[in-house]
Amino acid sequence: MTFKVATAAYPLDILPNWAAYEAKLSSWVADAAGQGADLLVFPEYGAMELATLAGLDVAGDLEKSLHAVSDRMPEANALHAELAARHGVHILGASATVFDTEIGKRPVNRAWLFTPDDMSGHQDKQIMTRFEREDWGVVGGGPLRLFETALGKIGILICYDSEYPLLGRALSEAEILLVPSCTEARAGYSRVRIGAMARALEAQCVSVMSSTVGDAAWSEAVDTNCGAGGVFGPPDTGFPATGVLAEGTLDAAGWTFAEIDVDAITHVRADGGVLNRAHWNDQAGRDGAPARIDLRHIGP
Repeated sequence: MTFKVATAAYPLDILPNWAAYEAKLSSWVADAAGQGADLLVFPEYGAMELATLAGLDVAGDLEKSLHAVSDRMPEANALHAELAARHGVHILGASATVFDTEIGKRPVNRAWLFTPDDMSGHQDKQIMTRFEREDWGVVGGGPLRLFETALGKIGILICYDSEYPLLGRALSEAEILLVPSCTEARAGYSRVRIGAMARALEAQCVSVMSSTVGDAAWSEAVDTNCGAGGVFGPPDTGFPATGVLAEGTLDAAGWTFAEIDVDAITHVRADGGVLNRAHWNDQAGRDGAPARIDLRHIGP
């Protein structure tokens, strides 16, 4: 089975009203769907632009912006669900700060996956960056989830989560890993890109990275954004030698497209040049504290 993915390099805008947001999102989805995309991937914290609907004084206040975005998510989710059904596509919506009383008093970073037939599920970020935990007070949410979809098994590692191999390993059944990101500088973008590529290598799957791009001076949280869309696979049988299926231009807003062949993932896992996924457990017993060998010169 082959399908087309579109991954976003998404700018954050000042929204004068809800109609402006509806028009923006509808245009982005129609553009990708019109070019044949079956799966659309928006970035981490792309929903922060919803805070501007409450005014720039709210959007510029760290704590107030958390609540303003959370309050708007039921409407935003309804719009995503309607667009997924209208265009016959799967959509990973931009992640948002969400206050969930079942988790606690502080917000989580949550992304929803919508299907064309009016079904949805969400994934919370697991591990917080320093800014999220020290300045913003965003906390780790619910557990990792594996989504069974018409396109295959999908897992979601939100930004920083992609830098942790054990989280990737927990999703080793996933054929596609979605990595929505929000990074301020080239270094942060590079870390997530490297993480996404490493997870694709280890699990012999395809990872799809989306990014926020451009300046949003109205927000202390997402004021500067650097990134690009990217789609990565294992550099092995049936995939490019670099592992890069597609990559957008750094900091250029728009969609990046790639064809994903799920059968190629199945094949490389069974009979690739290497079998990283199958050989993962060979690390057990070899991953303890290393023996210390002193090779320093001692004496005169």
